[in-house]
Amino acid sequence: MKKIAIIGKPNVGKSSLFNRIIKQRDAIVSEVAGTTRDVKRRIAQFGEKEAELLDTGGLENRDELFDKVKQKAWESAKSADIILYMVDGKKLPDEEDKKFFRELQKLGKELALVVNKIDNDKEEENVWNFYEFGSKDIFPISVSHNRKVRKLLEWIESKLPSEPKLELIPDEEPDFFELFEEQKPKMEESNEINVAILGRVNVGKSSLLNALLKEERSVVSDVAGTTIDTVDESTIYNDKVITFVDTAGIRRRGKIVGIEKYALNRTTKMLERADVALLVLDASEGITEQDERIAGYIDKYKLACIIVLNKWDITQKSYEEAVKEVRDRFKFLSFAPIITVSAKTKKRVERIYDLILKVFSNYSQWLPTSVLNKVIKEAQIQHQIPTLKGKPVKIYYATQFDTKPPKIALIMNRPEGLHFSYKRFLINKLRENFDLEGTPVILKPRKRGEREEGEECESSAE
Repeated sequence: MKKIAIIGKPNVGKSSLFNRIIKQRDAIVSEVAGTTRDVKRRIAQFGEKEAELLDTGGLENRDELFDKVKQKAWESAKSADIILYMVDGKKLPDEEDKKFFRELQKLGKELALVVNKIDNDKEEENVWNFYEFGSKDIFPISVSHNRKVRKLLEWIESKLPSEPKLELIPDEEPDFFELFEEQKPKMEESNEINVAILGRVNVGKSSLLNALLKEERSVVSDVAGTTIDTVDESTIYNDKVITFVDTAGIRRRGKIVGIEKYALNRTTKMLERADVALLVLDASEGITEQDERIAGYIDKYKLACIIVLNKWDITQKSYEEAVKEVRDRFKFLSFAPIITVSAKTKKRVERIYDLILKVFSNYSQWLPTSVLNKVIKEAQIQHQIPTLKGKPVKIYYATQFDTKPPKIALIMNRPEGLHFSYKRFLINKLRENFDLEGTPVILKPRKRGEREEGEECESSAE
């Protein structure tokens, strides 16, 4: 698939154009220079053709962080097939823009000069100033007013190759019943896993993503809050498509200001789509209250979880001490496996992949009904359910009605009589008999005849 990179200095409208093309507000747009730092990638439609669209950080020489952002942008330009260089049409061309553009011309790619913020015909007269760039393809547009953007999109479409059409051979027409069978959804055999990388600022989330992907995908810096928007990247491991999302570091609510509010909103929306959370902790500093608050998001969205103790190469604690601290502080994540890694040296990072596959399998599994009921029955024999106002409370049978995580309905005579402590007891019994490492389990007591679909589920840990 062809790649299209949007390049330019800060605040020229790159992210706005990116959002306009993909037809959704994906990239964070702000007047603050340097809002976009990592490269955002999405599949975009141009007529009947598709291409991967890259939104890059601004080209600016300011400090070490912005040098890294600029480097990422140049790498995107080199990997792209089509480059859109954006400038601010309300300003006169400057020498730095000309220098950047001429460097891009040397790459020999399809290159267009996009003059943004041309809101009317009068302002379009100023576009003649930009012909000194030496570009044969100049597009005066206004992203905010959607002015003449279509002409740019048509130019991009003309530069993309036509997709070959598949034709059926008359003598070998497919069996449409077979096609229908192949397309039937199989939730338990999902081939895609969405993994959220969560943690407070500067615990090494972006470094971990880079180590997992074996490339410098996210900008890494000692500056707190380097990652502002969510950054996602997919890879294939053992025939599974794993999409990692490096989220913005979450601060205490009182310290979240400006753009970070947008980032937090993006993070929470992303968690609604996630399957597995990598909770990244700084093993060299110990666990903080903020770590506990962030872990609360995992419990809130009922995600599978792996606890990653990063910076293990510089910690002074023993493994036993570190694990004890984690288990003491995160009792509600007692099901989550713990792994110690060093994103910097890449030690043990590769093992995270197998853990992801394991906990996702547990997260999306269906438990055999016969074995499930046997476990529930034996649990009641071992420890009888306390009565409700002197009346017996019984579980007739159990049935799983959903996955991600496993959701189990307990058909009872008096659902309101099942105390949360007894639900926790049942959960422990289920964990003893099934491999449920890494996943929460949700129990829903209900009366016989109640519907299972669309019910609000409650966790046994509540």
